[in-house]
Amino acid sequence: MKEIETERLRLRRLKEDDAEDVFYSVTSSENVARYVTWHAHTDISETVAYIGYCIDDYKNLHCYRWGIELKETGALMGIIDVVGYNEGEPEIGYILGENYWGHGYMTEACRAVVKYLLFEENFKTIYAEAHKDNIGSNRVIEKCGFHFIKEYSRPQSQSKPEIVTVNAYRINKNTAVIE
Repeated sequence: MKEIETERLRLRRLKEDDAEDVFYSVTSSENVARYVTWHAHTDISETVAYIGYCIDDYKNLHCYRWGIELKETGALMGIIDVVGYNEGEPEIGYILGENYWGHGYMTEACRAVVKYLLFEENFKTIYAEAHKDNIGSNRVIEKCGFHFIKEYSRPQSQSKPEIVTVNAYRINKNTAVIE
């Protein structure tokens, strides 16, 4: 996994001193946690433990996880990563601090990761899912060239067992058009 740069962003490995930025802009927000598999962190120690897990996971050759840093300020504003595999092909997920919503940052980061995974890591297909009601996330996925596959219901996660409806998407290497 390499560092990726875009016009406004640097996608890089997470490091221990990112915990404070991640806690205050991302993991402590109820709005950010609303559609993801985990609950908002109530104490920075939870985020420190999460960052430690992420750093340790970089030992795994199949770990693709980037902190999203705004070049202009150096602020770490989100995370984008491969959250799982579907028959050997990656599924990406992401989170972004709500102060950064609506500026196109996640679309920019997602396009860069899709391009990297398809054309440098040579995956054939990439998957993504978004809670049906998460309009912003669904829009990011569509802007990045993913095609809708299906809508289905499932438990949100082990820690959030309520049933949610999600939209599933995929993008294929042979039909991808990435700006």
